Amino acid sequence: MKRERPARRGLSPLRLRRRPVAWEQQRPTWREARPALIEGALERARSRPSGNWYVVGASRELGTDRPLGRTVSGVEVVLWRGPDGRLRAGSGACPHLGAPLKDSPVRCGTLVCHWHGLALDGGEFPGWDGYPCHDDGVLLWVRLDRVGGEPPTERPVVPVRPLPASAVHAVYTGFGRCAPDDVIANRLDPWHGAWFHPYSFVDLTVARAPRPDAAVDRDGDEGEGEGDEDAFVVDVSFKLASRMVVPVRAVFTAPEPRTVVMHITEGEGAGSVVESHATPVTPDRAGRPRTAVVEAVIATSDRPGFAAARAAAPLLRPLMRAAAGRLWRDDLAYAERRWALRSSGRLPD
Repeated sequence: MKRERPARRGLSPLRLRRRPVAWEQQRPTWREARPALIEGALERARSRPSGNWYVVGASRELGTDRPLGRTVSGVEVVLWRGPDGRLRAGSGACPHLGAPLKDSPVRCGTLVCHWHGLALDGGEFPGWDGYPCHDDGVLLWVRLDRVGGEPPTERPVVPVRPLPASAVHAVYTGFGRCAPDDVIANRLDPWHGAWFHPYSFVDLTVARAPRPDAAVDRDGDEGEGEGDEDAFVVDVSFKLASRMVVPVRAVFTAPEPRTVVMHITEGEGAGSVVESHATPVTPDRAGRPRTAVVEAVIATSDRPGFAAARAAAPLLRPLMRAAAGRLWRDDLAYAERRWALRSSGRLPD
């Protein structure tokens, strides 16, 4: 099937599919989506350093008067903002009698336990561990060295993004009964897009996949172009309505073990980024792993009308989250199925 490559920009980003192909008549992609190729890309992602950093939520979720509670691999974490607005993080259990600090208020940048009034400012306190943390303006990160077990780094691997003043961003969070590897494997399989998500993607072609011997970047550097030999380069059209689409070229890379990033490099919205982060949380009652997917969509455009979109960001963010949620409803089912097969020794290779 001939792919309609991103065309030269006109007054409108929309394109009309002149020869639309029915879902069942599109070219099968199962021969290209080789299990060994996907597993190899996953293994290389797993071998990259994370510095023990985990994404735990969106920057916008955290105000100044209430903390944010999260669990990473069974470890309770609480985050709040100090008097200077900077992020603080530490153990989610009060060192006095174990109260859940996520339910306690913040007063003048100090977290005050609601059971007996013990106050924590993020500094050292007997029996309580403070954790390194980072707010990149879009996402919140916490460093857990005992969980990660890697050599720690001062900062997490934050992907290349458009400038905040020129972008609109939204963050979606969902949960699945699977491991982070299963989520990352889903993202490293771009071939399923037009088959599994026909309501969103059409005319998908993987223009280039990583070679089996692709080099592993162990320094954690992450680019956004097609020069990365361990990148998936994908031509795809975002489906809007009926035959109206927006064609783009996207590049998928995995800068660290729990992150896959999509950069739009050609077509409408070039420079936009979608970051998919997978964070292990508490296993369910049956002992099955659970993973939080935190996906940041950071959209940009050099069209003059995009200034109006930035002004309407509070209205756009719920729509962006809803679109991400619809895709992840399916992709988490994919990841959960992969874990079920893998855990029972039935995953094809």
